[in-house]
Amino acid sequence: MSTGFDSPATGHARYDGRLVLVLSGLQLISWGSIFYMFSLLMEPVEAELGWSRSQVSLAFSLALLVEGLVAYPVGRLIDRGRERAVMSAGSVLACVSLMVLSRVQSLWAFHLAWMMLGAAMAAVLYTPAFALLTRRFKRDFRRAIIAMTFLGGLASTVFIPLIAWLMHMLGWRDTLLCLAALHGLVCAPLHYRVLRGAPLPEDISGPKATTQTAAQARDLHRLMRGRPFVLIGVFTVIMMSITVAIPAHLVPMLSERGLPLVWVVALPATIGLTQVLGRVFLYFYEARMNLDRVNHTVPLLIPGALLVLLVAPQSWQLMGVAVFVLLYGLGNGLLTIVRGTVVAQYVSHTHAASLNGALGVPLAIARALAPLLLGLGWTEGSGYTWGIAVMLTLAVLAVLALRGAQTHGATKLPPT
Repeated sequence: MSTGFDSPATGHARYDGRLVLVLSGLQLISWGSIFYMFSLLMEPVEAELGWSRSQVSLAFSLALLVEGLVAYPVGRLIDRGRERAVMSAGSVLACVSLMVLSRVQSLWAFHLAWMMLGAAMAAVLYTPAFALLTRRFKRDFRRAIIAMTFLGGLASTVFIPLIAWLMHMLGWRDTLLCLAALHGLVCAPLHYRVLRGAPLPEDISGPKATTQTAAQARDLHRLMRGRPFVLIGVFTVIMMSITVAIPAHLVPMLSERGLPLVWVVALPATIGLTQVLGRVFLYFYEARMNLDRVNHTVPLLIPGALLVLLVAPQSWQLMGVAVFVLLYGLGNGLLTIVRGTVVAQYVSHTHAASLNGALGVPLAIARALAPLLLGLGWTEGSGYTWGIAVMLTLAVLAVLALRGAQTHGATKLPPT
């Protein structure tokens, strides 16, 4: 299989659709078998082992925290051309972690297994995958990232019913062993095979390695203190918090609007489809669009969705919720692409993986706290109204932060 390179040493890459397709399939498996598996695992674990919902839920928060802590060293390794080792080892770790999880009897072992899965997620999910595409396809990295999110966006659609069926047929423990086999027999070998020939950065392949490495480190620290990166950090943390908080509360949020149950279930189910449709549109039309204008427009969809949900009159609740779901689905789907590319576009292409990794800890904390804070904002009299208003205000702030980063950041792409 082609690796998409003329020369590993020079990194003069040409776009390789086969490589992107394989990596996209691996993203689908990784997201579906780890991230989306947790919600299906909670009830059978609680029923068999007698743990509370809060005890079980803590495991996923720990996984997200570990993912954030590991993200920066993972990014540094990828910037230094070690993506093959990182993602192959991540798949092996996912396999081992799922095997451990399938045999847990104690709460501490359950939490430990999920912390191991958090480290695996840092090595195999979107952030490292986007980083390696940014390194490999210097002129076409946005196109590659958009293509990868097609299959990644279908992970819940494929794996939630698959895992539910396996649990019904085999029980949760043997289902986890089946998922472990996917990582050990499919993901790890494919990562190891298709990620050969990574371009080596000059700081580890040239004759002045030590001096260049020190210069790279100073440059990285300078960029991390710069206004464009700080503003992108504000944008990313806020938007990711909102897009994690909303799904956790979406069903009760819509139920309190007096809609029939069929609509409360059916409308959120269309979000995955609208995400993919938005990405398909961007894939085919991006070449004709100004990238700065795309990055201006896409983040507006999230505050637009929240505004519709906040101000829709009672007589138009069904229409208002439908418009909210459409705008939110498109915005969430396209936001993944914007978030995956803005650091390379406005701060640094060379250090994109390290810079994105540096956001890992604040992102992990924000993702863990956001659903809790939205729940605390619920009141008997006004429901989620105040919570939606706060999210709308924060979303506008995030849009302004990204605009500031675009104003002060560089937009030049590296030469082919």
